[in-house]
Amino acid sequence: MKVLITGISSKLGRLVAGRLVAAGHQVLGVDRRGWPSAPEGVKMFHADIRKRPAEDVFRTERPDAAIHMATVTHVSAGPEERYRINLRGTRTVFDHCHTYGVKHAVFVGRHTFYGAASDAPNHHSEADPPLAVSTFPALADLVAADLFAGSALWRFPEMDTAVLRLCYTLGESGRGTLANYIRGPRVPTILGFDPLYQFIHEEDAARAICETLEHKLRGVYNVAGPQPVPLSLLIQATGRKSVMIPEPLFNLSVGRFGLPDLPRGATAHIKYPIVVDDHAFRKATGFETRFDEIETMHAYAQAHPLSE
Repeated sequence: MKVLITGISSKLGRLVAGRLVAAGHQVLGVDRRGWPSAPEGVKMFHADIRKRPAEDVFRTERPDAAIHMATVTHVSAGPEERYRINLRGTRTVFDHCHTYGVKHAVFVGRHTFYGAASDAPNHHSEADPPLAVSTFPALADLVAADLFAGSALWRFPEMDTAVLRLCYTLGESGRGTLANYIRGPRVPTILGFDPLYQFIHEEDAARAICETLEHKLRGVYNVAGPQPVPLSLLIQATGRKSVMIPEPLFNLSVGRFGLPDLPRGATAHIKYPIVVDDHAFRKATGFETRFDEIETMHAYAQAHPLSE
């Protein structure tokens, strides 16, 4: 099978590509960034997914499947750039998939779609609404991209579309929202709150994406790792120290005193959990994680010791 991956130069994109090549698939990579060490079996195209050269890849290569991973967060881009990449880029990719006969399209989204709030359910099902739009406005473009990708299920019924809402990834690469939050020696938390955090080893995340293709999934699926752990345990197990800050002082403290810089909307995510129910995905694929929560936390800690 010929599989096109947008955003292939990301760590997760590279892991997915490597697995697909090992399974005998031909991989096409579209990314604004390069991948000079791309393995044999990966054909790279240096292109912006919103521009004509990216469409030319769809037109000339005619992939059987596409995995859309070229989205960005508030950590790596400003609001205008996020809108152009996340929403316009997702629309462009799915339009190309429809126009050029892609049979299976996979959108890799995030479990933060559901938002964090005091009255949120203990476990979010795929039917729950996107509270992130109100609780964390910086995620609005990612929520919109998720919903637009999901609309392909009825707009393009001839194409199997799968939307994955993937929980935080953690591992040796040190990439991702959660990894950035706990990167430094001191991690800011809010006094009186110790939410559960749900994460998955990046190797398991790559396997889950590949199994979505293998099982030809259609629909919206939560994808999670092992059991969630309290934020305090996550910080301790990765060798960091929790700095408990009263909520009125939290936004005044982050970004200073050696603490990571966080947008205001992140406060809710440090107070309340976002835990998803991934029963539907596991039932459809038989997926089981190979790394438990302790192994995943230790993998990150060993690759990113505080002496760095």
